[in-house]
Amino acid sequence: MRPWILVAAAVLLLGSALGAGFAGAAAGAPAGPVLAASSPVVGNLSGPTVVSTNTNQTFFINGTGGPAVSSAGTLVGNLTWLATIGGTNTTGVAVTPASGNLTPGTPSTTTVSVGTVVQTLTLTVEVSSTNASANVSANFSWVFHVVQPYTLTLHLETGKSAAVAAFNLTIFLDGTPVGSLAIPNLSPSENYTATFEYPTLGLSQGEHTFTASLAQEHGLVTFAGGATSISVQFFVPGAPPSYTVWYVAGIVSFFGVLFIFATRVAARRRSPARK
Repeated sequence: MRPWILVAAAVLLLGSALGAGFAGAAAGAPAGPVLAASSPVVGNLSGPTVVSTNTNQTFFINGTGGPAVSSAGTLVGNLTWLATIGGTNTTGVAVTPASGNLTPGTPSTTTVSVGTVVQTLTLTVEVSSTNASANVSANFSWVFHVVQPYTLTLHLETGKSAAVAAFNLTIFLDGTPVGSLAIPNLSPSENYTATFEYPTLGLSQGEHTFTASLAQEHGLVTFAGGATSISVQFFVPGAPPSYTVWYVAGIVSFFGVLFIFATRVAARRRSPARK
C-alpha cells in the first residue's frame, strides 16, 4: 500500500474521532441558564359589604405566590399591592394608604373613606410579585354598598357615687344582635350620648324594634330617666304602588271607546244604497 494512502486514512480516522468528541460535548453541554417557573399570584380582599355614609371602613388584603415567594412559602423578593376605588361619584371617597407591602400569610389593611353619596363602590387591588427581572401580578376586587343607615341615639347617665369602666353595649334588632357600641370610661354624674348606625340594603315592610340593656352594669349607669333597658320601635312602609298597568289599561280602553264611537258615527253617515 502506498504511504500517502496510509497517511490520508489516519487523518480521516483522527477527524472522525475529534468530530464525535465535539458532538458529544455539544450534546452534553447545557443550552444556558434555565429559570424555574414561578407559582401564580393568589390573594383576596375582605371587608364589609354594606356600610354607612360618611364613615371609614377597614379592608384586608392577602397575597402570595409569584417569583417573590419561594416554593417553601418564604419571601425572597418584593410582594406589594396598589389599591384604587371606583364608583359613579368618588367625591369625598379615598383609600388610605393606597399601596403597601405584603408578607405571605399576614394580611395588610387599608381604610376607605366613603363620603356622603349613596352608591355602589368597587375596591380593586393589584398584587405584584417581583424578584430580579421577573414580575407577576394579579387583580382582586371587592364590591360594597354605601347606604343611609338607620340611626339610634342613646342617652346614658351615671350615678353620683361611682365611675364606670369602659364596656360594650350590644344593640338588638327584632331580638337579633346587629352590632355593639363601645362606651368609654364614664365619670360620676356624667351624661353621655352614644349613636349607633345600622346600615342595610333594606328591611321588610312592617314594624321593627331596636333594643338595648344595661342590666350587666348593675345600676351604675342607666339610660335617661333611670331605665336599665330601652326599646325603640319604627315602621318601614312598603314600596309605593305601581299604577303602570292601570295607566295602560285606561289608555287602551280610551282608544277602544274612540274606535267604537268613530265606527258608529261613520255607519250613521253612510247613505242607504238605492235600488
